[in-house]
Amino acid sequence: MEDCIFCKIIAKQIPANVIYEDEQIIAFRDIHPVAPVHILVIPKKHIASLIDLTKEDEAIVGKIYTVINEIAEKEKLNERGFRVIVNCGEDGGQEVKHLHFHLIGGKKLGTKIVN
Repeated sequence: MEDCIFCKIIAKQIPANVIYEDEQIIAFRDIHPVAPVHILVIPKKHIASLIDLTKEDEAIVGKIYTVINEIAEKEKLNERGFRVIVNCGEDGGQEVKHLHFHLIGGKKLGTKIVN
């Protein structure tokens, strides 16, 4: 997508603090972190949201969770825990229309879901 900020990060048109990248996935630090560790993990294929996933996308979603576990271990989150969030659609709080997974940790996270 031409106007997608995440697609521009993937294309290296916008800088990001990339901590993982392969041919299918890129992960980078969120510029507005809500915790000491806040990393976005996204597929390089443009998928607008969780609701737009197809049967063909099953493998990439599984791989994303494997990458999340690898990053969590490198960030030393695996002992105390972390949260993975996927916002879907406007009411779900999705701000960028490109599927992305928030890996959040490094502090005790509250249980409040709604502001």
